[in-house]
Amino acid sequence: MTTAYGPTVGRRKLRSAIRRAREAAGFTQEQAAVAMDWSLSKLIRIEAGYVSISTNDVKALLDYYQVRDPKQVDELVQLARVARKRTWWSQYRDALRPAYYSYIGLEAESSELCFYQSVGMPGLLQTEAYAQAVLRSAIPRLDDPDEAQASVALRLRRQREVFDRADPPAIVVVFDEAALHRQTGGPAVIREQLLHLVDLAESGRITVQILPFTSTIYTPLGQFVIVRFAAAEDADVVYLESTGLEDVIDDPDEVTAHLRTFTGLRAAALDPADSTRRISEIAAALAG
Repeated sequence: MTTAYGPTVGRRKLRSAIRRAREAAGFTQEQAAVAMDWSLSKLIRIEAGYVSISTNDVKALLDYYQVRDPKQVDELVQLARVARKRTWWSQYRDALRPAYYSYIGLEAESSELCFYQSVGMPGLLQTEAYAQAVLRSAIPRLDDPDEAQASVALRLRRQREVFDRADPPAIVVVFDEAALHRQTGGPAVIREQLLHLVDLAESGRITVQILPFTSTIYTPLGQFVIVRFAAAEDADVVYLESTGLEDVIDDPDEVTAHLRTFTGLRAAALDPADSTRRISEIAAALAG
């Protein structure tokens, strides 16, 4: 059953189990690191899910925590094997920030993605021209042409990997209407981007809803993505991405707060049919 998990979810499950085992044994991270002859930072990164752990280290760590039930040990060793498998995004590990790297893995194994966008377009839905415009204007520090092109290529690869999956995730996007009027790249680029959204919505590949200017609903949480998984035991995760802030959140209370907010935003937004019409109207106004 363990091998049904992908590397990212497998690593999440493993790190949670390792942390619980340490806490149940009554050890601090400092004590465990000393006992294993590791740096404290190594154990912290393992428990945060940022790095994988060898099967031998898993066995030694569990023995130190006095976890010796053969079935439990075998399951966690199997998770360690799964977590170390190479993926298509493994080649980008050194080039990406840890939170974004983790998000790509979560996205790849998700069953549902729920976006709230107050600014711009989700990378998963961007046209190539729009993605290039974002990197030129919204992220001016990225002035290396090769690095910028690599970033665009990664976004396009993500799109193919997610949409062409045998079991693609359900995708729901709630846009603040203001995000649709920001002319990143100029009228022609944003018009193409808006029409792309319409095509995706009409094809049934995504559900789009618009929170209109007239809405009285507002959230101080900023934009976010809720990542959900097919297995009930795999808890939802929230990914935050904005200027100067990227984080993957799995604290149950914080995730619940974002879920509640997203439900409220959807209820206040236009329905999908009216939202698609509104996007088409904005695109049409840019035709001239």
